[in-house]
Amino acid sequence: MSETVLSVRDLSVVTSGDGSPETILDRVAFDLRRGEILGLVGESGSGKSMTARALIQLLPGSRLAISGGSALLKGEDILSLDERAMGAVRGGSIGMIFQNPSSHLDPVMSIGKQIAESIRFHKAVTGRTARDHAVEILRQVGIPDPERRYDAYPHEFSGGMRQRAMIAIALACDPDILIADEPTTALDVTVQAQILKLLTDLRDARGVSIIFITHDLGIVSQICDRVAVMYGGRIVELGGKREVIGNGRHPYTAGLVACQPAEGQPGERVRTIAGQPPRVGHMPPGCRFHPRCPRADGTCSAVGPELVSAEPGHSVACHHPIGPELVEAAP
Repeated sequence: MSETVLSVRDLSVVTSGDGSPETILDRVAFDLRRGEILGLVGESGSGKSMTARALIQLLPGSRLAISGGSALLKGEDILSLDERAMGAVRGGSIGMIFQNPSSHLDPVMSIGKQIAESIRFHKAVTGRTARDHAVEILRQVGIPDPERRYDAYPHEFSGGMRQRAMIAIALACDPDILIADEPTTALDVTVQAQILKLLTDLRDARGVSIIFITHDLGIVSQICDRVAVMYGGRIVELGGKREVIGNGRHPYTAGLVACQPAEGQPGERVRTIAGQPPRVGHMPPGCRFHPRCPRADGTCSAVGPELVSAEPGHSVACHHPIGPELVEAAP
C-alpha cells in the first residue's frame, strides 16, 4: 500500500453569526495516498469544494468556520496553522487548480510572471532562476513556445491554455498534493481530454497526489483510483472506483450511477433522483439523504449513520445499504 500523504479526520465546518450554528461539513474523513487520484463526487452543494477550501483554510465566506477535525500533512496538522504558516502550505505543499481560471489569474500580470512570483515567494530564488523555472513549467504543461508565452497575458490565451497556465502555477513549487476543483467544466470535450491526460501524466511523472472534484462519473471512471461520494456535507461512500461505481452500496451512489445517460438507447429519458439536495439552513435530521431515499424509514430520519466497512477498502454510511448488512466499523 502506498504511503499516506494526507490524513483527514472529522473535518467539520459550521456557520457562525446570528442564530444557532449549523454544521455544513460533518466529520469528513479520508486518506490520500502518494501518487493517487481521489475523486470527490456529488451534486452541487454536496460539500466537495467546501472540503477543498477548508483544507487550505480559504472558506468562501466570513460566516463559515472550521469547528473541528485534523488534516495531517507530513505529520503536521495544517488545520491548526496560523495564516502565516498556512501561506507557506498554499502553493508550497498544496497546489490549487480552480474551476474558472479567468477569475483566478491576474489580468494585468503576464502568465510567466505569475508563475515566477510563486516560485520566488516559496523558494527564495533570484528573478532569473524563477523565470527559467517558470518557462520549464510552461513547457511541461504543454504551452507551445514557452519562452515567448511567458510574457503573454491571460486574455491572450484560450480557455484550455488558461487552464494549463493555472496548472503550471499550482505545480510551480513541486507540491505534494494538487486539488483540482472541476478543472474541465467549461472546456469542450477535446480540450477536456487533453487536460485530463495532462493531469494523469503529471501524476505519473512527479508522483503528485490529486484530489479531483467533479460531478461527472465518466471522468471519475477514467482517471480516479478511489472515490468519495459526498451528500449534504458528509461522505456517504468511500472506496475504489470499480467498487463504488460498479457496486455502490449507498442508495445515493446508486442513484448517481443510474442518472448517467445510457449508451446506445437514443430517445430514452435520462433518469433523475427525486427531490432536491438540502440547502444551508434546511439540513434534515438523521441521514441527510433520507427525504429523497426510497429505502428510508424512521431510523433514517432520526439517526445519522456512521461510515462503516462494507468490505476491505470500501465503506458506506447507510442504515439500509444495498446488499449485505454492514458489520464492521470503518478505520
